[in-house]
Amino acid sequence: MRGLKDKVVIVTGGAGGMGQAICGRFVAEGAKVAVFDLSGETASALQGRLGRDRVHVEALDISDYDAVEAAVARTEQVLGSVDVLVNNAGWDRFQMFLDTEADFRRRVIAVNLEGPINMHHVVLKGMSARGSGRVVTVASDAGRVGSSGQAVYSAWKGGLIAFTKTMAREMVRKGVILNCVCPGPTDTPMLRAFLDEGERGKRVYEALKGAIPMRRLGEPEDIPGVVAFFASDDAHFMTGQVVSVSGGLTMHG
Repeated sequence: MRGLKDKVVIVTGGAGGMGQAICGRFVAEGAKVAVFDLSGETASALQGRLGRDRVHVEALDISDYDAVEAAVARTEQVLGSVDVLVNNAGWDRFQMFLDTEADFRRRVIAVNLEGPINMHHVVLKGMSARGSGRVVTVASDAGRVGSSGQAVYSAWKGGLIAFTKTMAREMVRKGVILNCVCPGPTDTPMLRAFLDEGERGKRVYEALKGAIPMRRLGEPEDIPGVVAFFASDDAHFMTGQVVSVSGGLTMHG
């Protein structure tokens, strides 16, 4: 990809399955990566594999605004100004909506909506002042078409898509480009957790697999290429766009 060498990239949820694949792709492209994740231990192990000279680690909860401010400031002291923000962090558990409790719903919203909004608010200030930047948000096709057992998750993913489109309009004259990547059902620990949620969760899991025209779940490695493309100079005339990576499950015209 053009224009990624030596760029400073923050990847939230960077120590998860999809996050590790994204971090690895950016390092392979010659970028410097800051891994933001709740699990400092897992992030540090990833840093060891990818190279301590190219990877910085911040262990934090991105739903805490003050923690985000401090982590971004430390990252810029170590790596330099942030060129690319990848909002990848996410969390959910399979539950039909009427079975959910308020604490669960609040946690889903805090991690998955408030967290990315915090990241945008802190990072976009610097990008706006410098007159350049890229933001790639990993949303989900659940936010485009819905997903049984993931009502609140679908709501925040749809919210992030709308937020991205709005911020793309607000930031375009500041030289900042924002786009969304929407994975379909992808073989990650979060999706496999459906299998632990009883017979109904297993049925949904199997139904998702069966509905994909390519006849397989996505893999974490299917996502980084599109993320890197949106972060690169090859996508310099694209903003406010939403691209599905779903094996044909969703086909938007």
